Amino acid sequence: MQYPKQQEHAMADAQAMTTTNTLPHATLLESLKVFAQVLGPTWAKGVIIRRPAMVGIAESLGLDKHAVRYMQKLRDKYGNDPLLLRLPKSINYALVFMPEHVHRVLQETHQPFATDSREKHAALAHFQPHGVLISQDPERSKRRHFNEAVLDTALPVHRLADHFMGVIHEEASQLLNSLGYKQQLDWERFAISWFRIVRRVVFGNAARDDEQLTQLVNKLRGHANWAFMHPKNDKLQQQLHSRINHYIQLAAQSGSAPEPSLAALIASTPQDADTAPADQVAHWLFAFDPAGMTVFRALALLASHPQQAAQAQTELKANTGSSRQYLPYLRACILEALRLWPTTPVILRQSKTATQWDSGMMPTNTGLIIYTPLLHRDDENLSYANTFAPEVWLDQQHTTTAQQWPLLPFSDGPAVCPARNLVLLLTSNMLAQLLESGALELRSSRLSPKLPLPGTLSPYRLRFKVKG
Repeated sequence: MQYPKQQEHAMADAQAMTTTNTLPHATLLESLKVFAQVLGPTWAKGVIIRRPAMVGIAESLGLDKHAVRYMQKLRDKYGNDPLLLRLPKSINYALVFMPEHVHRVLQETHQPFATDSREKHAALAHFQPHGVLISQDPERSKRRHFNEAVLDTALPVHRLADHFMGVIHEEASQLLNSLGYKQQLDWERFAISWFRIVRRVVFGNAARDDEQLTQLVNKLRGHANWAFMHPKNDKLQQQLHSRINHYIQLAAQSGSAPEPSLAALIASTPQDADTAPADQVAHWLFAFDPAGMTVFRALALLASHPQQAAQAQTELKANTGSSRQYLPYLRACILEALRLWPTTPVILRQSKTATQWDSGMMPTNTGLIIYTPLLHRDDENLSYANTFAPEVWLDQQHTTTAQQWPLLPFSDGPAVCPARNLVLLLTSNMLAQLLESGALELRSSRLSPKLPLPGTLSPYRLRFKVKG
């Protein structure tokens, strides 16, 4: 099956192959517009940690919607193949538009398309210099295997699911009991509880109230937002890793029946000097932040879409106890919130060798840019682009559809997020706990099933009234 625009571009490419042997180049003005209208707002909002004020500005001005429109315009003009941006000769970047090429780049990770791009390395090295995403083999393979072993990547439900669900129930109950007479839930209150859950899941109860740990991670993430432009703070990085190692050692010393946590699993997972557990854990702490944002956005979607909210309540009533480990509809709502507002709006790869495409060669060390809002919100190809459609993730044909059109809430290919199933477990159960608190009235947004959903939704602006 080909989508409408794919059919047009396939015909254009067939003609282009007879006349050219080079990849298309954007003009200088178009290249500048890509940085100003697409990559600039993404950077301004904060790539590693969000800047609340800038996210609010992006929502008010509809910047992400305009970015998608401009990317569609470039795709319509230049056709299928990746589009090289016109920059100084020593720097190559290419925009990847089409589904088949997105799939190729992600499936051919790590060779020839590596995850450790220069930009990603410059950012993540601020707090996880030996993280798996910025590693090369043989260390990369060891670190990936370690991540998958502790996070239970291959399992739909993590082995510690029952314990984690208990943690969520305790923290969500305390959150709802603390709302006071106004019964208003905002991001600030939610985030405190969410990060308590994260610390307990990763390290156990000993870290529950260690807000300084979260603040330390966030400070280094703030430095990482500036990548090349901010000097590395080795002292802060050492403090973070020492704190992480302290909790890992605490779990290892807890005897034959340690408190269930990811740290306890680390102690029993094979590793060597190259594994760098503290770096991998630093990445988990970073990644759980946007997961919390997704819970809050999914809550806003359900609070503003009565039909879907009713389906969610039906699922909750039909599932109790351990059957709540896997809640298909609520997981679909989380995935849909990630589709609508991806927490990784730009997926980066770097070509380690020259690569052949239909109309020519792409140079070595080209930075490939996959702008996920274009794929997720492409109203020229997807009928549900700007609506809340959790059924997309439940349809029996979704697997086939995804093979044709990439929806990438957790990336894809060999570098797909190793914590995707764990994240879906935690987020769907937190969402379930909040939905069971009573009717939720969204007080701060104009989300509606009758209107196209906005290109940006700031979690920091969301307010809910809980009606018992």
